[in-house]
Amino acid sequence: MCLALPGIILEIVDSRATVEFGGVSRSIALDLVPEAQVGDFILAHAGFALQIIDPVEAKEIVSLFDEMEKHDRLETDGQ
Repeated sequence: MCLALPGIILEIVDSRATVEFGGVSRSIALDLVPEAQVGDFILAHAGFALQIIDPVEAKEIVSLFDEMEKHDRLETDGQ
């Protein structure tokens, strides 16, 4: 199973972007979404932006990840 993470583009130089994922910045290739702009939210996997997504959708995905993390912590702490 592959997992794509939502992030926001902070800077673009040539075909690479600096993207923030929950406070962590990474360099991501924009080869698959050359139309992406600074401020766009993207889904990224394995160092590539896969698609541009709506900001509301990005926030929903982050919220779901937060819920999964809380659930995992509860299960781990309860054992």
